[in-house]
Amino acid sequence: MTYLDILQSYNLTAVQWVAIGFAVFLLGLSKSGIKGIGIIIVVILAFVFGEKASTGILLPMLICADVFAVIYYNRHAQWHIIKKLIPWMIVGVLVGVWVGNDISEMIFKRLMAIIIIVSVGIMFYTETRKSNKVPTNKLFGITTGFLAGFTTMIGNLAGPISNIYFLAMRFPKNEFIGTAAWLFFIINVFKLPFHIFVWKTVTKETLILNSVLVPTVIIGFFLGAYIVKLISNVNYRRFILIVTAIGGIIMLFK
Repeated sequence: MTYLDILQSYNLTAVQWVAIGFAVFLLGLSKSGIKGIGIIIVVILAFVFGEKASTGILLPMLICADVFAVIYYNRHAQWHIIKKLIPWMIVGVLVGVWVGNDISEMIFKRLMAIIIIVSVGIMFYTETRKSNKVPTNKLFGITTGFLAGFTTMIGNLAGPISNIYFLAMRFPKNEFIGTAAWLFFIINVFKLPFHIFVWKTVTKETLILNSVLVPTVIIGFFLGAYIVKLISNVNYRRFILIVTAIGGIIMLFK
């Protein structure tokens, strides 16, 4: 099949192309630092391609956006946090690979939504108390790392979990974005072979579709990076909390 034949084989309507384009534009915005909108991307792509298939279509575009993010925000990355979380994220990914074909997506989404909404509620409470305490409990890092790895493998839904962790660590916006960029670049590259060889959700056909969509991701990234520069640290924290909460509610009722 030729390049155009493969694209036509998806049988996408004009409305679906617009929806996909909007989703990948949001992906670029998200990776530039406008966090919390990942759930919208996942919902749109899952609606068009199906839950599991959409994870394989999304992953290469995530990696592409991650590359731009690590280059742009590299100097702000907090490597001691990355080294703390990565081992537990890898464990979470491996468990996600194992149970990914069997877990009920409905139960998974409901559970994740409840965890996110409760966590955001706790974060709102600590924000209103103006506390500058940073959680030092080792179990907090282990739990966050595992949940982030598990959810990113099952449905690319680790964003809300990592957002809550970085907010709790009181990271300024650039450290927040730079650390998350490297963390997810590493873990997304780690996930790729499982999507190719185990789940078979990344194929030649999906990569050809990705090649059409990547320019929109790049446009979204650079526009988002410009917007992030205009947002203060305080307003950035508030924005992340609000959008993460909305994402949890969307997941609960999707």
